[in-house]
Amino acid sequence: MNENFLHALLGSISVSGYEEPVQDIVEEEMKDYADEIRRDEMQNLVCVLNPDSDVKIMLSAHADEIGLMISNIREDGRLQVIDRGGIVPATYPGQQVRIRTSNGEVYGVVEAYRNLFKEEKLETRHFLIDIGAKDREDALKYVNLGDPIVRDTHIRKLANGKFTARALDDRLGVYIIMEAMKRAKERGCKAGVYGASTTGEETTKTGAYWTSTRINPTMAIVVDVTYASDYNGMDPAETGTVLLGEGPVLCNSPIVVKALNAKMEECAKEAGIPVQREAASRLTYTDGDKIHFSNQGVPMVLVSIPLRYMHMPAEVADEKDVEGCIELIAEFLVKCV
Repeated sequence: MNENFLHALLGSISVSGYEEPVQDIVEEEMKDYADEIRRDEMQNLVCVLNPDSDVKIMLSAHADEIGLMISNIREDGRLQVIDRGGIVPATYPGQQVRIRTSNGEVYGVVEAYRNLFKEEKLETRHFLIDIGAKDREDALKYVNLGDPIVRDTHIRKLANGKFTARALDDRLGVYIIMEAMKRAKERGCKAGVYGASTTGEETTKTGAYWTSTRINPTMAIVVDVTYASDYNGMDPAETGTVLLGEGPVLCNSPIVVKALNAKMEECAKEAGIPVQREAASRLTYTDGDKIHFSNQGVPMVLVSIPLRYMHMPAEVADEKDVEGCIELIAEFLVKCV
């Protein structure tokens, strides 16, 4: 694995609507590989191979992460916040946080006390963040309204090739599509490939729609995380059995083109990559839905990374699945188009 690239992505603060740090990292990483790099008004970033090809394959993964945003600063210097994306409020009290400001990072703590956990419905309106400020005037020397906030977590390797960090959803996807593009280029890929690191998936999904309408792709490969079923609280009857370390996941969904799933499986078989299947009743609830409905309709296939503890302070994935996704997509780009 290209750990320097992956760790740089995971270490950035890129809450939905504030994706510039991730895009800066991707642009720096891909400048020597892409034929073109495009960036639009909403900070969607597209790395292009073979822009003159009539075939346009859009690879899509979202750059943003869930988090908080400063909505108010009280007279006592405590910060009040709103959510950006599908946070789990109970995981925030007592946690250290990082705040991205115009002058660099500021650190704080989400206040916690026993009675707070007795709230019947804990919400962000109950949060107060302590940055050590004496009062509102003092707090404004360090932070401002609108600054994004994430939990102050770490990247750690676990046993048997597993690893943990926050925001694996979907920095892993961004990492995978960029590494797959590099590998496809090395193997002589002739198709036009448009690797899109999109914005706003956790909130509005406008990034994927904007990007697709501007690329006008022949087809799209969307890479996101999916729920593994191998931990407590998950029911395989709902979405199927998905295990960490058992390979990329293809989706049986009415919005995914069956022929593209079949091509992915063919490529996986040729490359010796195990694949898994998940089930979806309707939409995929990824950027793929917006892409599918853009333009005159875009054929879409979803390649997912098994993930434990999605949207929690520490998500868990497996290096074998990440490598499998990269190799599968590279194989598809070179041989199956």
